[in-house]
Amino acid sequence: MSEASDLEREEQLAELLEEVRRILVLSKRLVAEMMAGGYVSAFRGSGIEFDEVREFVDGDDPRSIDWNVTARTGRPFIKKFIDERERTVINLVDISASMDAGFSFWSLREVAARVCACLSLSAVQNDDKVGLACVSSELDAYVPPRKGMGHVLRIVRDCLVQPGSGQPGDLGAGLEFVSRVLRKHAIVFVISDFLGEGWREALSRCSQRHDVVAVRLLPPELEIPKRGLLRVRDPETGQACVLDFAQRKQREFFGERVRDWRRRCDEDLGRCRVDIMDVEVPREADLDAIARPILDFFRMRAARGSKR
Repeated sequence: MSEASDLEREEQLAELLEEVRRILVLSKRLVAEMMAGGYVSAFRGSGIEFDEVREFVDGDDPRSIDWNVTARTGRPFIKKFIDERERTVINLVDISASMDAGFSFWSLREVAARVCACLSLSAVQNDDKVGLACVSSELDAYVPPRKGMGHVLRIVRDCLVQPGSGQPGDLGAGLEFVSRVLRKHAIVFVISDFLGEGWREALSRCSQRHDVVAVRLLPPELEIPKRGLLRVRDPETGQACVLDFAQRKQREFFGERVRDWRRRCDEDLGRCRVDIMDVEVPREADLDAIARPILDFFRMRAARGSKR
């Protein structure tokens, strides 16, 4: 019995590793576009830090003159900046119960793993360090930032299989952890459906220190049936109810609840002063559909100029 279960686990692990490698192979093709599309320039502000002020010499760029020091000394001085050795990128992934919901070919969590693959590959190909934090009702796993393809393989694998607590999600716990553990400025991608509560204050505090991007995973537009009973269940709490869509008021109520959640989420994220990257879950197994909004976001950030 034990030998059979061990064999089954080995087969499951082999299938998982094959799936992870398949994700990475497909992602590599798309990441080349992302690098050209502006990953470096989108986050260039994260990789420059102040070094010193020194006296101006012939050949220096006049745009670098520090006018405050120049006024005090009566001689021209410039600010000198240096490139940090690398950026630090953290993927903070929500693995609460709602992320296991399946609206199409992939669940939200499977989409999160593919987003993670694209972002992590973009980082390591730019010689940046990348890490992972998984959170459900608490911090479930932390993979410290490192470089290399082997490290990306581990990140994607853990994103797919790390067990959560099965309790209602607390994204704030992961955000508080990231704020504590990352001493230097970092790029933090928060990948979630943002259905839980308690994340707003923690997200706002984290964004004051780091460059935070809310990667919001959205199910495909739900087609509300005009007749029939539909049993729905909250995956976070387990609470279930039955909706009768033959009644117009029920259909309108359901649609308004969805629109109201989206509106409130937009407002909350805006108050937290973070950028939003919306990734809609594709109905089919289409990695291009996941990579496209990432590429569009990089281009938008590159055109706008990164925030510090």
